Amino acid sequence: MKITDTPFCTTDWSAIERTEHTGEKGVAYWRTQYFGDLRVRMVEYSAGYLADHWCSKGHILLCLDGELLTELEDGRRFTLSAGMSYQVADQAEPHRSSTVSGAKLFIVD
Repeated sequence: MKITDTPFCTTDWSAIERTEHTGEKGVAYWRTQYFGDLRVRMVEYSAGYLADHWCSKGHILLCLDGELLTELEDGRRFTLSAGMSYQVADQAEPHRSSTVSGAKLFIVD
């Protein structure tokens, strides 16, 4: 990742409009900022959320609260709790997220 043409700024995430994205089960709420090609999000998954697709986009993801299960298409599974992160490159390993109790995430992609 190369960050260019982005001056210093701060983000008040509570002031960013929340958008709703339904999963196969549950719902995700995104607050999204764009800085050129860089997308930065604060995401909250409802309890019982299951993504409706396999994602091939690269991310840096930090779990802020709750617990997130990330499943790779090859069957491997990883559980993140608050304070844990994962990193994956574009087109590297398709993955999808779910949570039993809900989770709050900070995602850069």
